Amino acid sequence: MAIVLYYSRNPNPRLGLAIAQHLRAPIDLEWASPFDPAQSDRFRALNPALRIPILAENGRSLWEADAIACRLCQITGSDFWRMGDEMPDMIRWISWAHNYFVRACEQVHFEYGTKRRYHLGEFDAAKVAEGLAAFHEHAPVLNDHLAGRDYLLSSGLSYADFRMATYLPFNDVAGLPLGDYPHIAAWHDRLMQLPAWRDPFAGLDAPALPPV
Repeated sequence: MAIVLYYSRNPNPRLGLAIAQHLRAPIDLEWASPFDPAQSDRFRALNPALRIPILAENGRSLWEADAIACRLCQITGSDFWRMGDEMPDMIRWISWAHNYFVRACEQVHFEYGTKRRYHLGEFDAAKVAEGLAAFHEHAPVLNDHLAGRDYLLSSGLSYADFRMATYLPFNDVAGLPLGDYPHIAAWHDRLMQLPAWRDPFAGLDAPALPPV
């Protein structure tokens, strides 16, 4: 039975797709819109929260991009998800991303991007200010860590880099001040040189995001 990754152009589904494309995982890729009433019953059986990415395999479903990254590395035999001595360091950065850097990026992007795309209420300038304050609190930690190195781990590119950068491909909308942090900006530029990260949708039939 084929393994299927369900994705969209939103940040976390994009992350899941970029992982699959980077690893050249031998799976099927299917665009999905679980919140569409015509699709919701089908996807509720795969994830009660109706959120993607979802990896469907042998009658089971796996959701959450981090778990999917781990599974795709098992399938492909890749060390993109580090094991052994480097795994704790990778997990450290994934956890820190969730709790600090990515959360700050998400808060700003939600107001400038997600709300406007999906008509989810009025723009909240106070939430943007709060997100930017958090960004400026945590970005120096990442910026200092990236000084003198190309990626988060000493051995090179890993899933932690993709997770940390989840919202940066959407910065044309969010407008986070990456230029204030040159090592982050340079790291982001390096990631954007990777075809699977720059455009994971290349060659796929993936509807565009609603306009902002």
